[in-house]
Amino acid sequence: MSAARQCLDAAMHHEQRWHRLNTRVVHMTPWFEVREDSVVRPDAVEDIYHHVVSPGSVTVVAVNDDDHVAVTRQWIYTHEERQWRLPAGSIDKVDRDPRAAAERELAEETGARAEQWEQLGRVNGADSFTNHVDHVFLATAVTMGLANREGAEADLVVHWLPFDEALNLVACGRIRHAGSVYGLLSTGLRRNTERR
Repeated sequence: MSAARQCLDAAMHHEQRWHRLNTRVVHMTPWFEVREDSVVRPDAVEDIYHHVVSPGSVTVVAVNDDDHVAVTRQWIYTHEERQWRLPAGSIDKVDRDPRAAAERELAEETGARAEQWEQLGRVNGADSFTNHVDHVFLATAVTMGLANREGAEADLVVHWLPFDEALNLVACGRIRHAGSVYGLLSTGLRRNTERR
């Protein structure tokens, strides 16, 4: 092994990082838990770190044969306003994986089913606060059926907008949901690349 490689390995071995000494759940709900960790920070000081542990969520860019994308509008309790966003929701215990959750959420909220699915990526929305990951999917070859919304989604309205119009909602700041922004932008960038 070269001397340079030995130095690199030694540096990586001694890199400063967080170390968890122990953890305890201080609050639990059906959707997430709050943990209090005893940690050693990168500066070698012992501290307490509070964070939210979540099973994650999914967001779906559902595009039909007319190049319209499903965009929902509903009251978002934590932001106290009606918001535009793509079909999205939590990964439930009944879901075998994120894609199954995406299929379920799309069908529940819009009534749509898709034959073709592709994972676009994953979004970390609030790294210092939670481990939450939003898995973002592109769904195509869409057929329509009946929605099956929960009571809390009684005010949800689905709009099938031309893709460019939905993308414009991101550009003008009317869609702020991280997974929705990521999904629409990544799909738009991909389309631009394919046109070249």
